[in-house]
Amino acid sequence: MNKEYNLTLITPPVIEPLSLDEVKNYLRTDDIADTQEDAYISSLITVAREWCEDYQHRAYITQTWELALQEFPFDNTDTLNDNEESDIIEIPKGNLQSINSITYKDLYGNVKSLAENTDYIVSTRGIIGKICPPYACVFPTVPLWPLDPIVINFTCGYGDDSSKIPKRIKQAMLLLISHWYDTRAVITDLRSVDVTKEIGFTVSALLSVDKIYKL
Repeated sequence: MNKEYNLTLITPPVIEPLSLDEVKNYLRTDDIADTQEDAYISSLITVAREWCEDYQHRAYITQTWELALQEFPFDNTDTLNDNEESDIIEIPKGNLQSINSITYKDLYGNVKSLAENTDYIVSTRGIIGKICPPYACVFPTVPLWPLDPIVINFTCGYGDDSSKIPKRIKQAMLLLISHWYDTRAVITDLRSVDVTKEIGFTVSALLSVDKIYKL
């Protein structure tokens, strides 16, 4: 289980889960040819995707991240005192595609790399990807650099296009985009606030199904 970690986006998705044409059709503005309006709608698509990803703690379209850890986990199971510590590292963001590299920096600043299937093995099965040492092996036990000594570079996401992204996620994005498109000012009217709460409840309900709770 990861105790402390930092996440950094390295390579963002090359496309969005929803195309401009899809969203314009939903907004019923597909007959409007306005470059500035298209740019505004495109920005709403990106913001909606980022909001939904953050809410679900997921990545949608393929992207690359780096996970920095303070220490390697060590399997130290004490059944007598009902205390279990696993040597498994769980990879956040969901739908792990691959581990690209694992490096660590020792106390003197020397950076070393771990080799897959020799120093660690990977499981991409299920929602949460996992890494652990091979049988009868352990992660390095040398003293480590004080800050973010372990860096895991990984690729994750449903895929390179939107075909595998659940429709409920796309619907949640459309609801957010539609609301933001129609409401471009700070909400002060009480009736509008009620509408906002209703939209918020609907979006949360759609996204809660696939939400990953932080590790």
